[in-house]
Amino acid sequence: PAGTFGAYDMQLSYGTAYDRALLKAEGEIAHSRLHESRTEALWSHAIAPFWDLQTGLRADTFSGGTSRAWLALGVQGVMPYWVEVDATAYLGDAGRTALRLSADYDLRLTQRLVLQPRAEVALYGRDDPANGIGSGLSSTPAGLRLRYEIVREFAPYIGVSWERKFGDTADYARAAGHGTGGASFVAGVRAWF
Repeated sequence: PAGTFGAYDMQLSYGTAYDRALLKAEGEIAHSRLHESRTEALWSHAIAPFWDLQTGLRADTFSGGTSRAWLALGVQGVMPYWVEVDATAYLGDAGRTALRLSADYDLRLTQRLVLQPRAEVALYGRDDPANGIGSGLSSTPAGLRLRYEIVREFAPYIGVSWERKFGDTADYARAAGHGTGGASFVAGVRAWF
């Protein structure tokens, strides 16, 4: 949305390689307040080398909209050629359904410099006019980040992010006076410990 000046995207985990608690959270801040957010509290269990089954809850909040709660079931792992994939299906109140697919790939330019293309697809089973979400293909955020690994656990990055809204979601955005897509520059830090 216009005036967005901040965003967060994080994943925290605690446990072993086989079983762990996982928190995924992302959101946007506009006009000094939280505009929208998605938070998932999941249990992750290893089902194969490099693959985890994840189950739990998702909570969505919207300023000026209606909060939603979902049951979540998905997989996260690494495909051949080290493409990281996250695919999750959601079931909400009144028979609402959603599917989110994302993928990213680390392309090492040097030992410390990494270029990471990322893409995501969000689909919904029914219209949610209160939150400006249409059924079917809703949005496709994509981006490119360049990070410098000072050490593997700490790497600042810069990049560009592009998002496009489709179908009824785009219609809702236009009706509210918002754009249906655009690019933005991103900067941040990737850290793990």
